[in-house]
Amino acid sequence: MTDAGRKSATDQIQEKVTPDSQKSTFSKVSESISGTADNFASSVQPKDTKSTGQKITDSTRSTAESAQKNGSGWTQSVKNTAGDASQTASEKLGQAANYMSGDSNTNTK
Repeated sequence: MTDAGRKSATDQIQEKVTPDSQKSTFSKVSESISGTADNFASSVQPKDTKSTGQKITDSTRSTAESAQKNGSGWTQSVKNTAGDASQTASEKLGQAANYMSGDSNTNTK
């Protein structure tokens, strides 16, 4: 059970498991606003005044958000690395083609 004025754990779970494609624009905006308000309330409410249920809910949400951010960072890192490798391979193939065709202006990096 969550504290008065806070978003319930049930509501938070329901919002996370419902795909965005099944939500109306109003629902998405409402979730965003209420989520931001709840995050703010979590950060300003002293831990010693929170109920056990609220502490668990806040901790779980914080952990999930951190994992999501770290996962996004890791995914972007993989995309960047793959893009860099693809660019390098493309350049090397171009250089090899120029070399094989006898182009004397081949840039060998």
